Amino acid sequence: MEKISLVAKHAQDKSETDNIFGVNSAANAKAEIVGKENIVNASIGAFLDASGKLITLPTVEKTMYSLPFDDVANYAPIAGLPDYINAVIDVTFGENKPDAFVKGIATPGGSGAIHHAIWNYTEEGDTYLTSDWFWGPYKTMAREMMRKIDTFMTFDEEGKFNLQACIEKVEALAKVQKNVLLILNTPAHNPTGYSLTDDEWQALIDAFTELCNKKENNIILFVDIAYMDFAPEGSRKFFKKFSNLPANFLVLVGFSMSKGYTMYGYRTGCLLGISSDEQVITEFYDVNQFSSRGTWSNCTRSGMRLLIDLWKNPELMAKVNAERNEYRESMEDRAHTFINEAKEVGLKMCPYDSGFFITIPTTKAEEVGLKLREDNIFLVSLKKGLRIAICAVPAEKIKGMATKIKKAIDQIEG
Repeated sequence: MEKISLVAKHAQDKSETDNIFGVNSAANAKAEIVGKENIVNASIGAFLDASGKLITLPTVEKTMYSLPFDDVANYAPIAGLPDYINAVIDVTFGENKPDAFVKGIATPGGSGAIHHAIWNYTEEGDTYLTSDWFWGPYKTMAREMMRKIDTFMTFDEEGKFNLQACIEKVEALAKVQKNVLLILNTPAHNPTGYSLTDDEWQALIDAFTELCNKKENNIILFVDIAYMDFAPEGSRKFFKKFSNLPANFLVLVGFSMSKGYTMYGYRTGCLLGISSDEQVITEFYDVNQFSSRGTWSNCTRSGMRLLIDLWKNPELMAKVNAERNEYRESMEDRAHTFINEAKEVGLKMCPYDSGFFITIPTTKAEEVGLKLREDNIFLVSLKKGLRIAICAVPAEKIKGMATKIKKAIDQIEG
């Protein structure tokens, strides 16, 4: 029988199975058989306690419940509450605000910020770039917006960020496109946990500035900081490097309250624009506000009001930071336990600095992942490896994981 399709041509054959939630479902199904206490479910990218319950910041929760409902139930301005934008700028940069014009547009989580960057700074059919270890929805958005995605090798042979590969890819794309959009997820990269160093940032900025000075291209650098609040102190210093860049070098920053404020489902984010040129930043504000009206209209007011209340009360914000820091240190302990064991047994890892995830390279990720399920370990299989959501695994279940993963890889890869 002939297949019938009623959707527009550009929408035909769109389909995607969510691998992460599929693994989570398999883990839950196995838990029904062997008991939840015997399962290591390292699939979901959310911070969980020993019982698998979502960890939230107590002060965030208490402040949210204190907000007047008749206010948070109301519409917010399309661009976001003005004080929310000011708060985002402040908590994002801290003492490292670049010497530049900065504006922001509220978005539904970091995903909304990425959407606007792709939609407004690339043409239909254009290609944008990111590292070859990347968050899957970057590719989904390319398909959805009729763009293409290309990647460069994330790490060099020494396990450092592959500056040469990144710069060469940008320069190659600049020969065929006016606008070159590069998405970098740092610090605490998903899925590897890597963070660019200050020297690596400087090398990239110098190379892109040189390219911009030729006046033939525009560089759009999107920095996805979804996990930044779980990176160590001092991780914001690189923002200062975005000062006094050429007018055709625009930096975009995707802010999200999902991880740093444990508000995953509130979908509260912001797209920040940083430019040395006031006209460029005015254009940024106008076109992205227009796109918001043409997609989701306005964003969730409650999340914005929450950040405003925290920001305006230094005592509350100090409590939030202290609570988050406690959880960050707990996650660091989990990661170090795994990393130390991995070194002992010779398990190869992608370079890890901080964050929710650790990644194990393997050429047979699907097979190894299925093998590990026999040991009741559930990991997410990626194209080139296995992602461990260290954030979701309680400390007492981490010991022994690296040994079992190494054994499974040896058995499957031979």
